Amino acid sequence: MFKTVSEATSFFAEVKGKAEVAGVESVICAPFTALPALVEAAKGTTIAIGAQNLHFEDNGAFTGEISGVMLKDLGVKYVIIGHSERREYFLESDEIVNKKTHAAFKHGLTPIVCVGEKLEERESGATKDVCKVQTEGAFKGLSAEQAAEVVVAYEPIWAIGTGKSSNAADAQDVIGYIRSVIAGLYDEAVAEKVRIQYGGSVKPNTVAEYLGEADIDGALVGGASLEPASYIALIEGAK
Repeated sequence: MFKTVSEATSFFAEVKGKAEVAGVESVICAPFTALPALVEAAKGTTIAIGAQNLHFEDNGAFTGEISGVMLKDLGVKYVIIGHSERREYFLESDEIVNKKTHAAFKHGLTPIVCVGEKLEERESGATKDVCKVQTEGAFKGLSAEQAAEVVVAYEPIWAIGTGKSSNAADAQDVIGYIRSVIAGLYDEAVAEKVRIQYGGSVKPNTVAEYLGEADIDGALVGGASLEPASYIALIEGAK
């Protein structure tokens, strides 16, 4: 929940061109209020615009919610689903995450589905169990073709905004496991097509280390993406 419309457009003007690097897909997932202005600003660039959430119904008596119909009409490409903050503060269950994932595909949006464990779950050795349940829940009922288009973001909750993070080897271990779970649901070919990101206090000076691992395809970045110079450095580091 950062940036007014004017702040968002100013940010985009500063990163335009500089954050467009061959071989790297960059996406800005902004608050709903800034999306129309950013979609317009992004025309003619390689930067995609995404939303941070959507409701699973197309319309109805859900005051304050935004539907896939509305996002599609705006022209956004991606939508984040099941972010740890949505799960924790707004009590989104695996069932709700699944409904939202289906809603994204219904309206031609690419879902960025977040999974990850809490600190107490990590300390009790339940990291992979938690990720398995959340991944299987999110993918329930998806066709193989849809599954291959999902972007999964592994974000250990204890590492978000804390300055702590999994090291690259630990992140690779969990992300490799998530890919094996997807392979079990479908097959190896589908699992290889799924892009899996790491999220959790990723910074410009660490992004290359994470992306150097075999199964880590990208990064979902919060705080370190808020300033133009840092955002540009993240994209440069991902080359």
